[in-house]
Amino acid sequence: MATTDPAYSEFVLSRQARLRRVAVLLCGDPHQAEDLLQEALIALAEKWEKVEHPDAFVRTVLARQRVSWWRRRRHEVISETVPDRGLDDGSEARARNDEVHRALRALPQRQRAALVLRYFEDLTEAQTAEAMGVAVGTVKSLSHQAVAGLRRQLGVDSLASMEEDQR
Repeated sequence: MATTDPAYSEFVLSRQARLRRVAVLLCGDPHQAEDLLQEALIALAEKWEKVEHPDAFVRTVLARQRVSWWRRRRHEVISETVPDRGLDDGSEARARNDEVHRALRALPQRQRAALVLRYFEDLTEAQTAEAMGVAVGTVKSLSHQAVAGLRRQLGVDSLASMEEDQR
């Protein structure tokens, strides 16, 4: 049964934007990300009274549900081009972000999940392993492979500038 606790509503309102960002990074598609986030929030509502760390719970559900979707579909279509849209102030940063997002979408699903959770969500290797349901060594391996893949796709200079922007 879903909760009617006002604390749940407050949690969702305060964290929704950040959780949506994680879902978009995991999916690479904003529409799928919305569906994924809704499923995670429903799962949280059903267990709200028992969950001690709702942020961690939702991230875990997002990561595991995304892998589950990927396994069922396995025919994810990745577009080489980003749809046209107007760029205003910060167009260079947006172009770089688009390049990074394209490179992220090109990574295998598990590598992408490891990167998003480790570096965009700033989780430890142990927390990432728990969220993904894998061993810590697997997270290390997936992260290493993913960073190497991004370096190949973006070039070392692009990756270095991305890391500087994150600081």
